[in-house]
Amino acid sequence: GTGSSILSALQDLFWLSKSKVEKQLQIISVLQWVLTFLIMGVACTLILMYILCTDFWAIAALYLAWLVFDWNTPNKGGRRSQWVRNWAIWRYFRDYFPIRLVKTHNLLTTRNYIFGYHPHGIMGFGAFCSFSTEATGVSQKFPGIRPYLATLAGNFRMPILRDYLMSGGICPVNRDSIDYILSKNGSGNAIIIVVGGAAESLNCTPGKNSVTLKNRKGFVKLALRHGADLVPVYSFGENEVYKQVIFEEGSWGRWVQKKFQKHIGFAPCIFHGRGLFSSNTWGLLPYSKPITTVVGEPITIPKINNPSQKEVDLYHSIYVDSLIKLFDKYKSKFGLPETEVLEVN
Repeated sequence: GTGSSILSALQDLFWLSKSKVEKQLQIISVLQWVLTFLIMGVACTLILMYILCTDFWAIAALYLAWLVFDWNTPNKGGRRSQWVRNWAIWRYFRDYFPIRLVKTHNLLTTRNYIFGYHPHGIMGFGAFCSFSTEATGVSQKFPGIRPYLATLAGNFRMPILRDYLMSGGICPVNRDSIDYILSKNGSGNAIIIVVGGAAESLNCTPGKNSVTLKNRKGFVKLALRHGADLVPVYSFGENEVYKQVIFEEGSWGRWVQKKFQKHIGFAPCIFHGRGLFSSNTWGLLPYSKPITTVVGEPITIPKINNPSQKEVDLYHSIYVDSLIKLFDKYKSKFGLPETEVLEVN
């Protein structure tokens, strides 16, 4: 009757409103991370300097004193917070794309691991969501394994930002930090290294599956020195969420990018996603494209205190072969044609 029709209409309106609220929360969660990635470090530094010049200078002075005292904490495993890693905001972040973590093999808690994450993408959304939050269930899928996502050491010199990153289990990608986690922090540790780094980000573009890996062998040497098993990880869809202007080799744009990469550690990219209020406009928000992070089979690595170049090359070649096999095995399941080939540069 009329009453039931009105009730049905109200129910439809309620669910529509709930859907819109969910979408807005997803957008806000992703936007806060994009702004964190791009400006939080600089913004917090400027704010701290400003406070030093006001009547509240004592607050800033106390924090700076704490910063000096706490300076080496990032290199000693950091200060992760399960509360922060379980924030509801990360579930909205996950659902925006959505992001999914796929486990293919069990990991022993009696071993340590180095995950090689590919590709870098512009901001590494899959790496962050899968390993620095609990949104994709990493602790349930790999019980007893503590993931540490490694990123630029310079981020840990930025006030406030360093503490925010450490709360998610993020650590500096330097030798001191990696040595500590793999040798003085027990077993069951997994360091996630985005092997291609800034150089790889310069070439990421939708529809392209390529990794910068041929001459990246430092992570293999670290694995041998500590006897940490290597695990290839490929994130399908990581390159799809932003469109980037790719500068040709030898152009002025590529020259500027490489200078930044060499002296600062990151390469400035000219990219765009969608707008805040419409997917048909340009903006900083990534496009809502699925990202599926597949964790491959661990490669057993012997402990060799001083590995020779021949030994490093051997295990590097094994790793490259394992990554290609992982890509080939899962590419068709996640939207790529069987003819797609992973380009290894």
